[in-house]
Amino acid sequence: MHDLGRLDDLPFEYRAALAEQNLVPLWPSLRTVLPPGKPQPRTRPACWKYAALRPLLLQAGELTPIEKAERRVLVLANPGHGLEKMQASSAIYLGMQLLLPGEVAPSHRHTPNAVRMIVEGEGAYTTIDGEKCPMQRGDLILTPTGLWHEHGHDGSEPVVWLDVLDLPLVYYMEASYVTEGSAQDVTGAGGERAYQRGGVVPSPVFARRGQRYPMLRYPWTDVRAALLELARSEPSAESVQVSYINPETGGDCQNILGYHALMLRPGETLDLPVRSPATVFHLIEGKASVTIDGSAFSLFEADTCCAPGYAPIRLQNQAADAPAFLFIADESPLHKKLGVYEVRA
Repeated sequence: MHDLGRLDDLPFEYRAALAEQNLVPLWPSLRTVLPPGKPQPRTRPACWKYAALRPLLLQAGELTPIEKAERRVLVLANPGHGLEKMQASSAIYLGMQLLLPGEVAPSHRHTPNAVRMIVEGEGAYTTIDGEKCPMQRGDLILTPTGLWHEHGHDGSEPVVWLDVLDLPLVYYMEASYVTEGSAQDVTGAGGERAYQRGGVVPSPVFARRGQRYPMLRYPWTDVRAALLELARSEPSAESVQVSYINPETGGDCQNILGYHALMLRPGETLDLPVRSPATVFHLIEGKASVTIDGSAFSLFEADTCCAPGYAPIRLQNQAADAPAFLFIADESPLHKKLGVYEVRA
């Protein structure tokens, strides 16, 4: 591939004339925006240890009351993007959120989609468009774009969860904003109760109100049981993984990011396909190691790491006598919708 001209090769007067007309020559930057062979992601392999993060999060609870924070969160920022960007990858935002007993995080709605992966504690809940969703360790709770949601805590110990949002992408599109609201009335039961059996969905005789997101809470007890049953019934399967889907459509549970749960069998090592989307791994149970393009991280419960796209990834269960369970978030729905999803051998 031949060398391209540099910006410094152009006369100063010419560059000044271009700038005056808001014009930029492409050729000096062409290989930056179109690198040869494969992308050059800014996202770096990164890991956030919960044992180190947790004391700082609890200290935030002492330093800043919920009334001044609205959402008390420590952002898991990828150094490849710069800490000020507050993003884990080009499309994924991660944050650890703390809610103390008796606190209420007020109702609002926003354009970015969010999910909550509950890390620790009992007694908290999220109310989403009138549906009250209890928060228990390992549960996945959706707060999709445009839906009112608030958090409350009736228990006695701190509750922590991992927020995953598509905020970086929505912000880049200049479509990110929030609307403040008032406390919600609880009007509905948990949608997960209607979808507890695979292969069947509610089908009333008369037409019902269409729900774009019919299921908002995915209890960990059900997901864990599904993984264990999958491992038992298909012992020769290459991997034991399930995806969080919309039970009415069978598609991804949200539009931009995808969510999955993976079980590593005792002592299992799994080499993942090299794919274009960035991926986040959060360990729910057990102990595991993750090697991302040569960077190795040991994960204990509630640790989180991020892998850039086009990176080889190896997962290994560090226990020989017990499974390890991981929650996975990735950019695959976005890549597939845009037609740039790629798997490399």
